[in-house]
Amino acid sequence: MYEGDVLAGNWRRPGKGKIPKVPAEPDLVVEDADSGFCGAVVACDKEAVTLEDRFGKRRLFPLAPAAFLLDGRPVTLVRPTATTPTGPRRSASGSIAVEGLRARVARQSRIYVEGVHDAALVEKIWGHDLRAEGVVVEYLEGVDHLPAIVDEFGPEPGRRLGVLVDHLVPGSKESRIAAEITSPDVLVVGHPFVDIWQAVKPSVLRIPAWPDVPRGVPWKEGVIAALGWRMEPAEAWRRILGAVSTYTDLEPALLGRVEELIDFVTEAP
Repeated sequence: MYEGDVLAGNWRRPGKGKIPKVPAEPDLVVEDADSGFCGAVVACDKEAVTLEDRFGKRRLFPLAPAAFLLDGRPVTLVRPTATTPTGPRRSASGSIAVEGLRARVARQSRIYVEGVHDAALVEKIWGHDLRAEGVVVEYLEGVDHLPAIVDEFGPEPGRRLGVLVDHLVPGSKESRIAAEITSPDVLVVGHPFVDIWQAVKPSVLRIPAWPDVPRGVPWKEGVIAALGWRMEPAEAWRRILGAVSTYTDLEPALLGRVEELIDFVTEAP
């Protein structure tokens, strides 16, 4: 509840300086004064702004003559002013981007991840670095296939294999399978998350935390149900991946492991 009538007076045609103009920066939370729809800014162009509420519903509003409430006070949203970056451009992983990069010829060494979602996330954040180093990422389609893949790959000096495993914690099935790999030219590392989805910080998706899923319930479906998302896992993943733009959107437990793998497979023999 707001004190007094925040829309009292001729708020649609205010005098100069009466209602402040606020740049519609990403994640700014405002309320449309007419409809009461409240959400965070997810996009803005010269004519309209898109808001997303806490349930993931999005609505498009014109910048003018619409009026919004920010912390209970009327404001006019305006398109953010583009700023000219200074210093070297950074890639999504935080490394210095190579301008005009042409992908290096692929190395014999490879990085394997568990599934297509893992590969998509690694590509989105580290794709520039991987192309600069000539490293190809493939996926296992499940950690159960790891010993066979290692045997088929035939690791040796100059032909290394790096593997990223989900839920690599003591006592897990994944840890037992990883322990079978003894080649010095294979590095198996992992993160503690049940699924790569959890490597995305909850705040990026504007949720308080990743929900706990009871045993016996498929994890992805359980998460979707707990969050109240009315969508299939593939659509949910597109939403999660779409919210990620830089390494700061990911948990450190994943960041360090991927960087470790890249260093391992690119190290000179």
